[in-house]
Amino acid sequence: FFLFQESMHAYAANVYTTVIEELMKGKQRKFIAVEQEFFRLWWDMVATDTQKQQVHQLLQEGRLEFVIGGQVMHDEAVTLIDDQILQLTEGHGFLYENFGFRPQFSWHVDPFGASATTPTLFALAGFNAHLISRIDYDLKADMQKNKKLQFVWQGSPSLSARQEIFTHVMDQYSYCTPSQLPFSNRSGFFWNGLATFPDPPKDGVYPNMSLPVTEANLHQYAQTMVANIKERAAWFRTGEVLWPWGCDKQFFNASVQYSNMDLLVDYINKHSAEFGVTVQYATVSDYFQAVYSRNLTWEIRDSQDFLPYSTEPFQAWTGFYTSRSTLKGVARRASSLLYAGESFFTQYVQKHPEGSICKCKALKQLQSLRWAVSEVQHHDGITGTESPKVTDMYMNNLMYGMFNVKKLMASIIFDINNAKKNGEVYSSVYTKGSGKPDVDLYVVVYNPLAWNITTFVTVSVSSEAMSVYDELGRSVPAQVQSSVESQSTYDLYILVAISGLSYRKYSIKPLDGQQSAFVGSSVRYERRDLTRAGQRSQQLFPVVNSCYQIVFDQNTNLMHSITDRETNQTVQFTQEFLEYHVNGDTKKGPISDNYLFAPNASAVPVSKAVGLEVMSGSLMTEIRQYFYSNVTSQDYIYAVYTRLYSVPEGFDGKLLCHRIEQEYSVGPLELNREAVLRTSTNLNTRQLLYTDNNGYQMQKRPFKAYVNNTVARNYYPMVQTAYIEDDTTRLMLLAERAHGVSSQGNGQVEVMLHRRLWNNLQWDLNNNLTLNDSSVVRPVIWLILGTKAVTNSLYRTSGLALEHRPVVMFGALSGDKPKVPRRLQQNSVRDLPVTVPPNLHLQTLSIPGWRYSSNHAEQVLSIRMGKQKQGDADFSRVLLRIRHLYEVGEDPVLSQPVMVDLKSLLKGLGSVMAVEERSLTGTWDVNTLERWKWKTAQYPGKRFFNNTETSEDFIVTVHPKEIRTFFVYFQVQ
Repeated sequence: FFLFQESMHAYAANVYTTVIEELMKGKQRKFIAVEQEFFRLWWDMVATDTQKQQVHQLLQEGRLEFVIGGQVMHDEAVTLIDDQILQLTEGHGFLYENFGFRPQFSWHVDPFGASATTPTLFALAGFNAHLISRIDYDLKADMQKNKKLQFVWQGSPSLSARQEIFTHVMDQYSYCTPSQLPFSNRSGFFWNGLATFPDPPKDGVYPNMSLPVTEANLHQYAQTMVANIKERAAWFRTGEVLWPWGCDKQFFNASVQYSNMDLLVDYINKHSAEFGVTVQYATVSDYFQAVYSRNLTWEIRDSQDFLPYSTEPFQAWTGFYTSRSTLKGVARRASSLLYAGESFFTQYVQKHPEGSICKCKALKQLQSLRWAVSEVQHHDGITGTESPKVTDMYMNNLMYGMFNVKKLMASIIFDINNAKKNGEVYSSVYTKGSGKPDVDLYVVVYNPLAWNITTFVTVSVSSEAMSVYDELGRSVPAQVQSSVESQSTYDLYILVAISGLSYRKYSIKPLDGQQSAFVGSSVRYERRDLTRAGQRSQQLFPVVNSCYQIVFDQNTNLMHSITDRETNQTVQFTQEFLEYHVNGDTKKGPISDNYLFAPNASAVPVSKAVGLEVMSGSLMTEIRQYFYSNVTSQDYIYAVYTRLYSVPEGFDGKLLCHRIEQEYSVGPLELNREAVLRTSTNLNTRQLLYTDNNGYQMQKRPFKAYVNNTVARNYYPMVQTAYIEDDTTRLMLLAERAHGVSSQGNGQVEVMLHRRLWNNLQWDLNNNLTLNDSSVVRPVIWLILGTKAVTNSLYRTSGLALEHRPVVMFGALSGDKPKVPRRLQQNSVRDLPVTVPPNLHLQTLSIPGWRYSSNHAEQVLSIRMGKQKQGDADFSRVLLRIRHLYEVGEDPVLSQPVMVDLKSLLKGLGSVMAVEERSLTGTWDVNTLERWKWKTAQYPGKRFFNNTETSEDFIVTVHPKEIRTFFVYFQVQ
């Protein structure tokens, strides 16, 4: 872990130190920098005052350019839109605060496939052009041949032309310099060789350094470069060719790079008449500016994405949709905790100006999680395509950040409730399974969503005899039953109803003779041998709530059907676990690895016997199914826990009732197995699947037959949502982490839950990129079955309710205080809830702490005058984002624009004095943002793009799929 960090720091430090030095030596030299996490490390820990001055100068001269400008170059397939925006905002805030610089171009050259969300985000962030590279090999070859690698992309069907962006796809050579030299057996144009850190060679001779440019080979070098430039020029419509110079881990010795390239550039330009080419150093903006000024008319691409991605007939990059499922799960939990912590802290700062918590320390605690969640969005992070020690680094950083935010939230509760006076002790945010002592517990439950939520929270307790009370001493509905995870503890399910951005406090007492929690009763069924099931007649038994009847067959112990009680429609419904067996020996054929999925045959059912236990109570029924490899096996590798909820009178149970919650336990797997859960129905879906892009929008995924690798090429990422449907009925799946998903048969949907692989591919071995993951994973999926109209009205709110489940914090009464629940302080965070309509989502409510001026001229001036000194963070500026969840025409009611009165929405926090509407990452005033307008057949006139409806008197209208970003300032208390 430390070795990795050291080597990256050493490498990154060498890049920026030597590049800045070399740029200062030649006015013609230029360089683009992408990921802020590395630049920031250098800036904060390594750069001298002189180097910092030089960076400012180079930025002003346009010779150093930041592109993308996020903390990392994020993955596009398995990341959530909220986390993409976070990591972009973190990087942009740093660049704007320190340099007044705002990136306007992307360089998304390395993510494995391209999502249609990305062009929309970059347009909303004020970018003028977007650049990608990794798309299907066969599609790229076709686009290249027909000069269609450049187009105007309308990534969002609802925002269409308003947030379109010019997009450039790199040709077959991608983002690395083509390195074949006809006159040398070493690769060309990489004069600094291959990076070896943290132990660079003593003599400075790195492996595979290119032949230095000399009088003798100068002409040959020039010929090679020019031939490649001309080959590529034929694939584009304009006379400019983007010729990327560099690759992964290059420029750690910029001196040999530039000194050799200078000779080549000069030589080609001196002989430009003979070569027919002139060459110049350029940034991405130089290139796009040149293409833009040609004033050509470009084709429009609709909202179709470029997923999945294949590099060869047997190389479908669809394995990483599931690789390292545990990391994917923790990254999302961390993101969700951060979301809760941000709004909790923002409310505390606004409502408790006299509070005793040090705000600067609190901001640092939040920042540690912002940075950990940002960094894991990297295209070799949450993807699971890194070595184990790097995974450990991500996990450690996430855990540390989560610990900090839990500590902060607990201390805010402590402070607000004058807990010291009342003898309460708050511990950290609770995680399931940390078995609590038999004292009177307080549970503080915070709802981070801006809607009223009715749901269950689970607390681990040590006995069945428990009572739960609210702040007024009233009994609260609860159910207790033996835990799935351990014999000695019990799971206490508490029904909570909490308004938006508010918390409630409950006390849990060992039974005191009054009303207790319902105790779930258990019925165990005999283990069934699936191989003999056909010989017996069906023995069906139902599990019912007010929305569904789920029928199980006692003969197999498997699910049999689900009836939607509203329409009385019954769907045949069976689930089974299967494994794809994959090859790990490159001599024997295509392999599966962290990136690739290469099944060598159809999936094989894993179990020959199923055990069943039903826990039933008045609030919930839990069906526990255990899948054994045969009738006599002791241990199971697979289990499903299905929960169906019943909501008592007086509670709004709409979401809860329609939720069939499934938790899976999968692992440890055998080697070279990929585990899937396949759900088969009698819906006539024509093998059409729908999956989401990044939890933002849906994509239609018709099954495609290929000559090779059809199974793997029909896998798609599900970040939050997938569904199948027929003419009347839809089955939705909602997930709390990313998975690969596919429909390999009519009426079927299968989710890849886990992978364990080992192979002997040299590249994988060198980089320790085998996926020998022996963990047990516990993902959760919510199923919703119903008409299209009903599922449409539920799935957006349900998906977010799964993503942002309430945060549970613990307190205990200490000492001899009277054990009666007290009313919370009246000035608590829950005076006035913050609520938006169900088709809007309060996506961000935070205090970024940036010290920059939101007036651009002022900000640039203060940086040039050197006045941008390290002061205290700014706690007066609140960052607010509101997102419309629906597409145009998706729902007759929910797809309507919504008027929001920001003053009224936020009155619970204080009196709103001023609101500024900003670009997505906050660095532009939307009224001054003029993006380039590229000419298309749809809009032949080229014009700048300016789209705002400025809010008079704090009222804004949010249209379908918009994400609106504001700075809000409150009256100082």
